[in-house]
Formats: sequence, C-alpha cells, structure tokens
Amino acid sequence: MATTIVMPQMGYDMREGTVVKWYKNEGEQVDRGEIIADIQTDKATVEFEAYVGGVLGKIYAAEGVAIPVGETIAVITEPGEDVPVEENESVTSSVESSETLSTSEPDKDNADSSSIPGSENSTPVSSLSTEEHASPVEGVRASPLARRLAKERGIDLSTVNGSGPGGRIVEKDIDGYNGAPVVVASGINITQADAVTTEPLSSMRQAIARVTVGSKTTAPHFYVTSEIDMLKAVAFRQEINDVLTDGTRVSINDLIIKAAALALKKFPKFNAFFKDNTLEFHSSMNIGIAIALPSGLMVPGINNCELRTLSDIAKASSDLISRANEDNLTNEEYTATTFSISNLGMFDVESFSAIIFPPHAAVLAVGSVKDQPVVRNGELGISKIMKATLSVDHRVADGAEAAEFLVEIKSLLESPVLLVV
Repeated sequence: MATTIVMPQMGYDMREGTVVKWYKNEGEQVDRGEIIADIQTDKATVEFEAYVGGVLGKIYAAEGVAIPVGETIAVITEPGEDVPVEENESVTSSVESSETLSTSEPDKDNADSSSIPGSENSTPVSSLSTEEHASPVEGVRASPLARRLAKERGIDLSTVNGSGPGGRIVEKDIDGYNGAPVVVASGINITQADAVTTEPLSSMRQAIARVTVGSKTTAPHFYVTSEIDMLKAVAFRQEINDVLTDGTRVSINDLIIKAAALALKKFPKFNAFFKDNTLEFHSSMNIGIAIALPSGLMVPGINNCELRTLSDIAKASSDLISRANEDNLTNEEYTATTFSISNLGMFDVESFSAIIFPPHAAVLAVGSVKDQPVVRNGELGISKIMKATLSVDHRVADGAEAAEFLVEIKSLLESPVLLVV
C-alpha cells in the first residue's frame, strides 16, 4: 500500500519547509528509519527519516522549492506497486511550473505582496513600494519563495549568486545576501542629514520574532528567582572531571540539566504543555538547551535526561552544540523538547528572565557563578553563588508550585551527590 510523505511540522511555528537534498532517487529502495532527505526550516536544516519502508515511487518536492507543511513531498510504494494518482497534485504543478516561472514572467500572485512571509495576517512592512528597487529579472532562475523574499527586501535577483541546482537562487541565498542595503527613507533637519537604511531579517530571526511574540501574548508569564550556593557543585564537577578518562568534560550547565530533569520527575506539571484547556503530560524529560548561533537562537534538546548519567549528558550536550553550529540536527532533537534552560553565565550575566519556548510550561534562566560573601552559622565567608530565574506559564502553575520546583533544583545543586544516586 502506498504511503504519502508530507512536509512535516518540525517546530512549533513552522509553516513551510524546503527539501535541500534528496538522498534517494525515484525507484530506489527505502528502509524504515533511513535518512532520505535534508529539510530546511526557518531555523535549521534537519535530517528527515522515512517512517515506512518500500520504494521511493515519486518525488513531488523538487530541491530548493518551499512547500507548505502538510503538503505531499513524496510517495513510498510497495515493490512493484504503481504510484497512485493524487487527487490534488498542486505540489507537482508548483514544482514543474517553478522552472517556467523563474525564466519567464514574474510571480503575479505575489506582485503586490507586502506582508511578512509565513505570518497568518498580512502586515504592511513598508509604505515605499519595492517595485522601484527590484523587479523580477528575465532569465534569472529562482524559486518562488526566493523571488518573494527578494521582492520584499528590495534585492535585485541579478546580483545574487544561486546555490541551488543549476545555479538556481533559493531562500538561503537571499538570507545570506550581502549586497548594498536599500535606502528606504531619508530626512533632513536643521542640524544634519540622516540617511535611514534597512537590514532584512533572516528567516530565523523572523521565526524567533513570531515565537517570542506569540509566547508573550499567549502565555501569561510570571517569574521566581533564587540564589543557589554552587560551592559544592563546582567542587563536585572537578572531582568528576578528574576521574573521566575519555576526554569528556562535565560543565556546570550539565549539572543544571540533570538537576532540572530530576526535579521535573517530582513536579511533572512543569514538564507538561497547556493545550485546549487541558494539560498534556510527558513521561520523558527532554531538556532543550538555548544555543546562540550567528544567525539567531535555537533550542534543540537532549532526550531522557532523567535516565542519563552526568557523563552521558556532557557528551550529548557537547555533540548537540557542535551539530547545531554545523546546521546538522535531527527532527527529534529539534521538536521533542519538553522543558528548556537558557544559560548566559559565560557572558558574565548575573541574572535575567527568559521567554518561555512554546509549548513548554516553563524555562529556567541561569547566570554566572560568582564569588560572594555569605553568612554560615553566624560567620562571614566566601562562596560561589548563582542566580536562577524560572519563567512560568500561569495557566499551568501558580507561584507556590513554581517556588517549590525551583527550590528542588536548588537543593539538588547544593547537594550534588544527589545527582548521581
């Protein structure tokens, strides 16, 4: 029986994706779980695994063409089975016609578009028409999405180098365009002339904008902060690293991940999602790590942290950060997180509050570990203090519950032997 493969939703706000590479050709055998394509989202390029085995009967999504979530990108059939005729082959039509479109006339459907790509409601982005800055160029090969982005950003397609098949211009070429910015307005006052320029947002920054605005306007945030004495945790980390012989190095953040995972087992509400006036609980503690990339922020995760040793978490964390920088994450790492941690300690930030990553119920923000005076048993001394702030969706939990959860994390880090027993 033939199985239709659709563009998956690999992220809370993903609306479309682009197959940047097919690893299989039509007619080739496909095994279940085998990587058959790389799919580019707004934030990353992820490996796409076949969820059934068979023969790749037909490819509907050409490389470099943006396809809406849920539309057919391929069909996998049984050996010898004919490819069924799709009732709606709009994807095929758009793929086949895109080559003609790119070498003939402009995309008339988008000729007057001035909306933010991917937004549900069209939002004007400039009162100055982009028609006078960039119109479609005859003979330039570009995907429809690349044409639309170039039009919105005032980019002359004839000045862009294409990295797609046959030199075709695709979305990432527009995002990475470093030509001269377009002057959209200027003004003169009594004392000086001021030229105003614009810098187009990358697809990742647009996605970040959508997610953060959606989170802050949908989830009622509140915050609780605590100071954690990390003196024992710092010493404990050093002891662990002294006995590791495989080159693995446990970081402070790895200790925090493990503490959060164990606390989530005790307070499962903070590992739940608010959906349609219900709480969706998750049995696995999949901790997302906020990673700052040159192009923006992403939150890939480590699954089943409650079952992993500190050494396992350290290895997984290092590998995750490395592959995030190489734009080489799996779909599961990108979409399966249930709780997240944001750490700005390496930037010497003492304290901050993070925005909840939808659809999570909370996010833990931690700052740097600093030497500070403390009073113990009536005597003044120096210890290593870290401030942690928990941002919570008030629809999921109240202040007292959030305080108890944060205190549990604090207790685990102040008695770090509990992380390994």
